[in-house]
Amino acid sequence: MKNIIPISDLKNYDEVLRKCESGDTVYLTKNGRSRYVIQSLEEYEKQKATIQLLTELAKGVELLRKDGGLSLDEAFAGLEG
Repeated sequence: MKNIIPISDLKNYDEVLRKCESGDTVYLTKNGRSRYVIQSLEEYEKQKATIQLLTELAKGVELLRKDGGLSLDEAFAGLEG
């Protein structure tokens, strides 16, 4: 369940931070509209690392489509003693 609260509830920031520390993301609204997101630094770093990994994987897939890749025999040839 999403934690959606009005920005005015930040007066009770201890409760908001407790939610973030448990791994939840808190969505803040202003004038009834979504405006901000609060999350723990740990969750932010995980999200950032995931985005970087997916970006690099997408680059690799694009290179394979464009330039082709190695056959299995070619890939494992360098591993043989």
